[in-house]
Amino acid sequence: MSIFFEQIDVASVNERAKDSLSDHLGIVFTEVGEDFLKAKMPVSEKTLQPMGIMHGGASAALAETVASAAGNFCVDQSKFLCVGLEININHLKPVKKGFVTAVARPFHLGRKTQCWEIKIFNDEEKLNAISRLTLAVVERSKIIK
Repeated sequence: MSIFFEQIDVASVNERAKDSLSDHLGIVFTEVGEDFLKAKMPVSEKTLQPMGIMHGGASAALAETVASAAGNFCVDQSKFLCVGLEININHLKPVKKGFVTAVARPFHLGRKTQCWEIKIFNDEEKLNAISRLTLAVVERSKIIK
């Protein structure tokens, strides 16, 4: 049974991300599962730090992007929105080139908060970062007037 409020597909998730930070960083959603959302991001001049490895902030942006998108598809978006409350990320292995892939799965889907685990892998499918994101579930009318 799917965790998502409505049936979604990769095309609709990518369309929603147009003209946003994820679009600027080259993040592309690649798979929707029953209990996960997956996206990839290129390791390029937009995501590298001066030392030639992927910037930790780029990893955090990828983690928050994929889990936040997933979280919002778990609620009735005509009434609620999910926004970042806290993010934690551990950088385990440097990445210099190629792509990284993030997979977000929920720990908790509550009425007021959600908690997500995000694992980020390199092209060799080795874990390079792990993150936890807490989202606040808020009434849409309190954010968008």
